[in-house]
Amino acid sequence: MPETTRPEPPVPYRWAVLIFVSVAMGGNYYIYDSINPLERIFIDHLGFSATQFGWLNASYSVAAVATLLIGGIIIDRIGTKKSIATFAALCLLGAMLTATRGEAQLMIAGRTVLGLGAESMIVAVTTALAKWFRGKELSFAFGINLTIARLASVAADNSPTWAHAVFYPEGSAGPPSWRGPLLLAVGAGALSVATSLVYWLLETSAEGRYELGKAGEVDKLEFRGIFRYDRSYWLVVGLCFTFYSAIFPFRTFAIDFFTNKILATHGGVAASEAMRVLSHEKAGFFNSLLPFSAMIATPLFGLLVDKVGKRAWFMMFGSLLLMPVYLMMAYTNISLFLPVSLMGISFSLIPAVMWPSVAYIVEQSRLGTAYALMTLCQQIGFFLLNLLIGWANDYSHAGLDNPRGYALGMWIFSLLGFVGMTLSILLRLRETGPHAHGLETITTAKSAA
Repeated sequence: MPETTRPEPPVPYRWAVLIFVSVAMGGNYYIYDSINPLERIFIDHLGFSATQFGWLNASYSVAAVATLLIGGIIIDRIGTKKSIATFAALCLLGAMLTATRGEAQLMIAGRTVLGLGAESMIVAVTTALAKWFRGKELSFAFGINLTIARLASVAADNSPTWAHAVFYPEGSAGPPSWRGPLLLAVGAGALSVATSLVYWLLETSAEGRYELGKAGEVDKLEFRGIFRYDRSYWLVVGLCFTFYSAIFPFRTFAIDFFTNKILATHGGVAASEAMRVLSHEKAGFFNSLLPFSAMIATPLFGLLVDKVGKRAWFMMFGSLLLMPVYLMMAYTNISLFLPVSLMGISFSLIPAVMWPSVAYIVEQSRLGTAYALMTLCQQIGFFLLNLLIGWANDYSHAGLDNPRGYALGMWIFSLLGFVGMTLSILLRLRETGPHAHGLETITTAKSAA
């Protein structure tokens, strides 16, 4: 008997999938960013150094590096629905451990458990989107996914404002709480688990009714095969390494940097307690502008790239925008809106182009492994830069009494921007040559044809 061809999932079904996996990923984002507003609280009330605070995210990255590659193989073997739920449960466990006691070792252990699940979960969600949306506004779907997830980052950065009573349970004049904000992160982890289970049900139902993307045969974990990926893939991986290393470790320390930069213009060490609280809230707002701008602009950039192609060119333009922002913040008194806005545009543009580009370079049966390897290299950057910037701030005695001490870290971030620009130029040259994969030419209309 001839094989019956199943219909493709209807548009509303695909977008329901997108929403639930994105909310699940958003819980992951909130947990990761929940410590951003807490650096000064940890330093002043729990006795942390900037280097120890950097270890909270560096330990996350160590775990991610240790598990991402095998996580990609797991995704390819057991499928996205089981992978997303499993990794979401690990994220929840990590959040619970971090909130247990205000001891550096236990908190680092909790962040390590978070790292075991969080980045592999992002890879699983990315792989799921590639399966459900390849050839169907893939970049736009990635943009919507990041918009929803980054809403959680905006919420975490602004939590000193909207959750003021959680941060200051005895009022602004009383001591701040370190545990209350972390319990909010536990709630976000519970939401992530719940929505990942809904996605499991949606995909299980679809498998019996619709034609879904095929995973193909799973490659064995052979390092020789891993390093046979095309040069364009490795240029994208290199750009991923430099770009995210210049963004996320900056966000780890940005609220403390912004707080002290703002306080320096309002009395410095002599500033009132009320001004310190207000500056903390403003700093969270400025840090949230990065994910907030990306929430709005990333899907629009994704839709634009789906229409016109030119992916390597857009990555080159985004890298150019990133290069001057750190030195502007370190050496000028210009409003933080300008450098943070430029960073926000870059933060919106490059991810909207970079991650979907991999789906055009790597065959679908190896996509989970390719995304995992790319994210693994990204996490090596996170590990190195979180420790390096923490060390730089301690070495330069950066703080309210020495705002210029942050300059060393800003120079390190600027150097990463220059390297990223170089890699994006090389990618542009390759993708306009004889070994191109269509990054500059493939559009939605051509895919449909």
